[in-house]
Amino acid sequence: MKIAVLGTGYVGLSTGVCLSEIGHHVICIDINEEKIQLLNQGRSPIYEPGLEELLVSNMSAGKLNFTTSHQKALAEAEIIIIAVGTPQGEDGAADLSYLEQAAKDISKYMKESTIVVIKSTVPVGTNDYIKKIIETHCGYRVKMVSNPEFLRQGSAIQDTMFADRIVIGSEDKAAAEKMKEMYRPLNVPVLLTSTKSAEMIKYASNAFLATKISYINEIANLCEAVGADVEDVAKGMGKDKRIGEAFLNAGIGYGGSCFPKDVKALLHTAGQNGVNFAMLKETIRVNDVQRELLVTKALKRFGSLQGKRIALLGLAFKPETDDMREAPSITLTSALTGLGAEVFAYDPVAIENARKIIGDRVKYTTSIDEAVSGADAIFIVTEWKDVKQVDLEVLAAKMKQLIIFDGRNCFDENKIKACSNIEYYPVGKPPIIIQ
Repeated sequence: MKIAVLGTGYVGLSTGVCLSEIGHHVICIDINEEKIQLLNQGRSPIYEPGLEELLVSNMSAGKLNFTTSHQKALAEAEIIIIAVGTPQGEDGAADLSYLEQAAKDISKYMKESTIVVIKSTVPVGTNDYIKKIIETHCGYRVKMVSNPEFLRQGSAIQDTMFADRIVIGSEDKAAAEKMKEMYRPLNVPVLLTSTKSAEMIKYASNAFLATKISYINEIANLCEAVGADVEDVAKGMGKDKRIGEAFLNAGIGYGGSCFPKDVKALLHTAGQNGVNFAMLKETIRVNDVQRELLVTKALKRFGSLQGKRIALLGLAFKPETDDMREAPSITLTSALTGLGAEVFAYDPVAIENARKIIGDRVKYTTSIDEAVSGADAIFIVTEWKDVKQVDLEVLAAKMKQLIIFDGRNCFDENKIKACSNIEYYPVGKPPIIIQ
């Protein structure tokens, strides 16, 4: 099939690359000329494992192209996939301005037979709203499909090629069947629903996962209070098939481009419709408090952080991505510097993006060794592989004293106990102090 994808952000680019990989001819459109130039050179503007390799191979095979021209991209498109951003507005609702502009742009050049697909995460009713905008500008009936994405940053290719399910929501049966045909090479279960149900599935899924994270973090805090081990508790819970093991890793809260804004957007929708979604309010509150957990622990240990040198290991909201959106590191650096600490931060890929958000409040380093040199304490914020595999004895030799506040429970208890002089403060487990 001939497919056009509007937007070359995380979702749009991953979608376009994977659709070309399964045999379709894809043109990706973006108004950012610099980004399109970069893509036409075979370089990805985002960090995502495996993405650039597939991008280059499918460009070489003539199945994947990039352009800033809507006219060129839409001339022969059978399916137009809109994957532009829907950032959070000041009131918590999704900002649909990019989506509205995309609707106006495609209405000038699309064919009457073209199917319009919204892959962007949008509130219930948005497909109907966008349909009216397009039809007002083009003058004919438009076939709309809601096809939400369920991609995790750091594993987008895997999540697309081996998805748990594909959700297709439409009131047009023929359009839904064509979408099924587009995805057929993936051999993934397909769920056909109404448009509004498809829109709700995306928000309901992300809000549930965010709530699961806040729940296990509250359990972790209780485990610390009573002397239990949250990792053992999570394993015991996860073996129950009704609960499942995923998203039961205690830590310093969720972040990224999806969970924070999607939870707030669903809460906003609930409020608009007179539903008091108290659980979501508490999910957000718990997460906000959890982000400062390591600072709270450090204050309890040191009394004051004024003049303390803190090594911050990890800036991105999760490993295998350079995404800094809603990253716990933002809250932590603000709190630490506000308390007079000197912060030396390390991340293997996210430093450039971190500078744009955190600025010069911290000193950025190019290695773990550089970050911990002369440090009073380490804060582990992102569970990068090189952080998890670090030699603790080497760190100890570079620090004033080996004191670690681990926000991701990166280290096995035996590894900690093998050290001769360490203070280790995990999440949801008793601290280990060896003098």
